[in-house]
Amino acid sequence: MKLSGAEILLEALQLEGVEYIFGYPGGAVLDIYDRLSYTSLKHILTRHEQGAAHAADGYARTTGKVGVCFATSGPGATNLVTGLATAQIDSVPIVAFTGNVPTFMIGNDAFQEVDTVGITRPITKHNFLVKDVNQLADTVKKAFYIARTGRPGVVLVDLPKDVMRSIADFFEQEYKSPVQIRSYKPVKKGHPGQIKRAAKAIATAKRPVLYVGGGVIKAGASDLIIKLAELCTIPVTTTLMGLGAIPGTHPYFLGMLGMHGTYAANMAVTECDLLISVGARFDDRVTGKVSEFAPNAKIIHIDVDSAEIGKVKHADIPIVGDAKLVLEELLPEVEKQVMKNREVFQERDRWMDLIQHWKVRYPLYYEPSDIVIKPQFVIEKIYEVTKGEAIIATDVGQHQMWAAQYYKFKYPRQLVTSGGLGTMGFGVPAAIGAQIGNPDKTIFCISGDGSFQMNMQEIVTAANYNVPVKIAILNNQFLGMVRQWQSIFYDRNYSQVDIAFQPDFVKLAESMGAVGLRAEKPEDVEKVLKAAMEISDRPVVIDFVVNREEDVFPMVPPGAAINEMILPNYGKKLKKAVS
Repeated sequence: MKLSGAEILLEALQLEGVEYIFGYPGGAVLDIYDRLSYTSLKHILTRHEQGAAHAADGYARTTGKVGVCFATSGPGATNLVTGLATAQIDSVPIVAFTGNVPTFMIGNDAFQEVDTVGITRPITKHNFLVKDVNQLADTVKKAFYIARTGRPGVVLVDLPKDVMRSIADFFEQEYKSPVQIRSYKPVKKGHPGQIKRAAKAIATAKRPVLYVGGGVIKAGASDLIIKLAELCTIPVTTTLMGLGAIPGTHPYFLGMLGMHGTYAANMAVTECDLLISVGARFDDRVTGKVSEFAPNAKIIHIDVDSAEIGKVKHADIPIVGDAKLVLEELLPEVEKQVMKNREVFQERDRWMDLIQHWKVRYPLYYEPSDIVIKPQFVIEKIYEVTKGEAIIATDVGQHQMWAAQYYKFKYPRQLVTSGGLGTMGFGVPAAIGAQIGNPDKTIFCISGDGSFQMNMQEIVTAANYNVPVKIAILNNQFLGMVRQWQSIFYDRNYSQVDIAFQPDFVKLAESMGAVGLRAEKPEDVEKVLKAAMEISDRPVVIDFVVNREEDVFPMVPPGAAINEMILPNYGKKLKKAVS
């Protein structure tokens, strides 16, 4: 049948199984929006294009589906950039569609024209500029295939206005045919010989550690990681993006590692003789001083992206492949090796005893208070009130690290956070996308007063669509993490971090159609959380007035090894208990 470019685009999206689009209209995409209302697609009108990108991101992270966002040309496209970069570095599958000026005007500095393809090339997995309507359907099909396969990522499709108005044939059956991209063949299975080498190393190591990243969650390999850990008595630590790959209450879980990782996790990695990295990329916030990261360990590195292997740390046994498929091949080989190396497990028991000693002697700790609200206490109460079942979205800063430390994530895709880019303003729109994708789940956004103010306009979006997200603002009236660094490394020279002049968040929430609540004393915390849980038809903003100069510990100073941690002051009572 003959359709316009706009109609072809929308037909293709429906054939891809797209249900929700997050976007903001403008002149260059009016033809698309004109036909949108005649489809089954549901459009969520955000209040800023950055909000649309983050909402598509939150939707994708929590559902495993491809997120979709729309923006117009020029400033509409550039407003997407931060959101696309955020998703790309964290390997989130998104397809973004941007309008552009007609093809004959491209390069003439027309009204609302920018080089969208040029701008986004460094921050996307791939991008397309469609100049011929006859290529449109094939381009959309390729965009979704590239976004969701191999290492997931962001694909941008730029759509000139005249292409959207042009007429072409569209064949549904032809669209459903398999994708053929000659230059793109994502690796899936690992090398059998390398898998056998890895199995032998795992079965014979005396002090192994599993180092698990977000790639495990994206591959759906969490159950296999747990099986491997339990089969071989291997402690597990995760990156920020890997939280939820193993339950936070599992006896083999060490907690997160790295700059704000637990003492047990950082020491275990430092002292291990075998580091099994699965779906992780040796990020600088994890490794600290690279030469001192797992200095005495042989390293197995399993990753779907060959470019990540050996990029930061030499891999003794590199395995390129999908984490799930590699682990499915690895486990039977490990089982064979375990039968041959039973004596090793006596050493593993001693290793686990040492780790347990570290856990008991140096736990996560903060000084409790009956006078002021401690932010860690708020996270613990959110965990209790939600029974550990909520999907947690965060912004970036101290609150993000406290959420990672004190909320015991039970299952994959439970944490939605900007790991690689560290994007303030991510939390609220990402929480909205997560709630839309998971209508039967409780979604909590844990934010700081600084991060919240960056995209707080999206509360209107949540209210408009009756999205019942709960936003917990840990309000210390500072740019908290920057203040902490200034306190420790800049002799408490608090330069441009005091944000005590701020809106009344309760009144602001009410003005935007949300419910506003506030807690100013420790005894208020549980009450307001329970009140928020009772509200199911609109968003809730809770202003927790917390201790202003609370710090996140442990902390590894920049440039230090991960075993050189600044630890919390454990207090006299705890010191006596562990001495």
